[in-house]
Amino acid sequence: MSLLDQYCYDGSKKLDLSKLPTNSKKDNVDKEEILKKTKKNQEKIFALQDKLYAEGKEGLLIVLQARDAAGKDSTIRHVMGGVNPQGVQVYSYKQPSKEELAHDYLWRCVINLPKRGMISLFNRSYYEDVLVVKVHKLYETYKMAERCLDEKTFIKKRFKQIRNFEEYLYDNSYRVVKIFLNVSADTQKERFLERLERPEKHWKFSSSDIPERELWNEYNEAYEETVNETSTKECPWYVIPADQKWYSRYLVSEAILDTLKKIDPQYPEVPEEEEAKYPEYIAKLNAEE
Repeated sequence: MSLLDQYCYDGSKKLDLSKLPTNSKKDNVDKEEILKKTKKNQEKIFALQDKLYAEGKEGLLIVLQARDAAGKDSTIRHVMGGVNPQGVQVYSYKQPSKEELAHDYLWRCVINLPKRGMISLFNRSYYEDVLVVKVHKLYETYKMAERCLDEKTFIKKRFKQIRNFEEYLYDNSYRVVKIFLNVSADTQKERFLERLERPEKHWKFSSSDIPERELWNEYNEAYEETVNETSTKECPWYVIPADQKWYSRYLVSEAILDTLKKIDPQYPEVPEEEEAKYPEYIAKLNAEE
């Protein structure tokens, strides 16, 4: 079993966050070695992404979910920083606008799905609608038909809708990689204090961070249920320890690289009759003054 396998949830096992590490201690890894492996993974991701873009047969959607201060933004920058920006788009989803709330909850994400050959990375996603919406019971404020707002079935129906949506994507030549950065309460506290004590990081702190932190157990329950209800073989979740950014970045790079290897993109082949003309083209170019 690889290091990544133990953090992969494909429907064959249940997530219990209380039994899952948030750092590298249990895995007994060497930081310097992990940093070297991460760099090699970045190079391999770049090479495969170039083929993915050239081939244009499959699209890759990477969904990144996490609590505040888990390191989503820095993970995106470090893991995807070396790829060709022409083939990657990043979208951040915050509180829905009036326009977004006037549509179904998948709408704002669907319009940002990648073209085949491209990678889209969602910093938060449609999963907010079974996480924060569940914890705060926001559906009670939704302007929807009463038949849609049954408290006992609302979230369960959304789990079913998400499973069906991701199956639809897979059947239409997309891959979906879902990553939850699993940060501990102690580490989140340290990072919040750093944001409050360092003026250059004040902008990262939100007044909502503290009341959201007070709902830690409720979010634990929501994350566990979400992963357990939406993990499938085709669209797995990776619950990554996030207390040490160098380790979480490595595991995220492993998950992305593993998916690209499964896609196995290839550069398009040039027809033989066209390739046979290449010596002529080369000769003409070299003959130019």
